[in-house]
Amino acid sequence: MRFSLLGSGSKGNATLVETGSTRILVDSGFSLKELEWRLGRLGCDAGSLTAVLVTHEHNDHVGGIGPLARKYRLPVWMTPGTWSHSQHKLGEIPGLSLFNCHEGFAIDGIQVHPFPVPHDAREPCQFIFSDGVRRLGLLTDTGRITQHIETRLSDCDALILECNHDADMLATGPYPPSLKQRVAGGLGHLSNAQSAQTLTRIGTGKLQHIVGAHLSENNNTPELARAALAAALDCEPAWVSLADQEGGLDWRDIA
Repeated sequence: MRFSLLGSGSKGNATLVETGSTRILVDSGFSLKELEWRLGRLGCDAGSLTAVLVTHEHNDHVGGIGPLARKYRLPVWMTPGTWSHSQHKLGEIPGLSLFNCHEGFAIDGIQVHPFPVPHDAREPCQFIFSDGVRRLGLLTDTGRITQHIETRLSDCDALILECNHDADMLATGPYPPSLKQRVAGGLGHLSNAQSAQTLTRIGTGKLQHIVGAHLSENNNTPELARAALAAALDCEPAWVSLADQEGGLDWRDIA
């Protein structure tokens, strides 16, 4: 089982999860041309995708899904609430499947376990992926951590975890007060400190990879995000990976 990020941030998000011949794309906030280029950089072709999963309807997550699905006739999975608030953006989807974010399902060789998260979208969710042995957790675009989220993320072999902002940088930064309140609020995004605290409250004994994701370009630095996660795990900062907007993150194998 392996995973990679094509890009992570407010200008576009997309994540790849693969096991065997099953390759799932989670979100696509990039244009079709940009997505195809980023897939090629990872040695993939869009035609090799098995399916597309959607976390929520914000443009940096769904902006490129409609053209991608129509060109390659890809099945797309999302919650009913996400579909109701994104269909005007996505247009016709040739193979739409709606799922309950409290119930798991399988896409070929990958078991998908969605879970609801607090975010300012209609019915947002995040995911745990498994090949039956190994577990990859994905958590971004979340305003606060719930006990249910902690339970879902415990004992993952790899974890992609939002480190959107440093609280002090956000408070003193250039955003208008309304946007600062939105980002830091319970339906906004996780700070470095919130994500670090989460790591101290969940089981991390099996963790092979930790990836900080969705870093703000204005209200965070890679050094601050990496230091926060490393302190929580009591590991060297160099062991913590970060996904960025332009380069994403190259393939990581889960042993």
